[in-house]
Amino acid sequence: MWVPKYRFRIFDDKLRAELQGIIEQICNWKDYTILEGSIQPDHVHLFLSVPPKYSPSEVMRVLKGKSAERLMRGHEELRKKYWGMHMWARGYFVSTAGVDDETIRKYIAEQEEEERREEQLRIWR
Repeated sequence: MWVPKYRFRIFDDKLRAELQGIIEQICNWKDYTILEGSIQPDHVHLFLSVPPKYSPSEVMRVLKGKSAERLMRGHEELRKKYWGMHMWARGYFVSTAGVDDETIRKYIAEQEEEERREEQLRIWR
């Protein structure tokens, strides 16, 4: 899981579809298998199966770096908002042990519904 800098809500339907395609290309190129995924307006969740030759930090470096490069190359509004090709915030969350597959899949699947509920609460405040 990782977020854009300043947690801006930048992923509308068009940008979300483009990012999904970019992530799929990167995963195919590096031989990562996407088991589950979700792109929310202000964060990305991925559940991957990765060959053991790659460390979690290397996987995140490639995913964040290449996706930012490709998104910013085609979107002037992102280059204005995030100068220097630094679109993603510094950190990320990775878990490699201690959480079973079913728990992760359920969490990712429920993220979109949770986001809608939170949005409705923000509207009425």
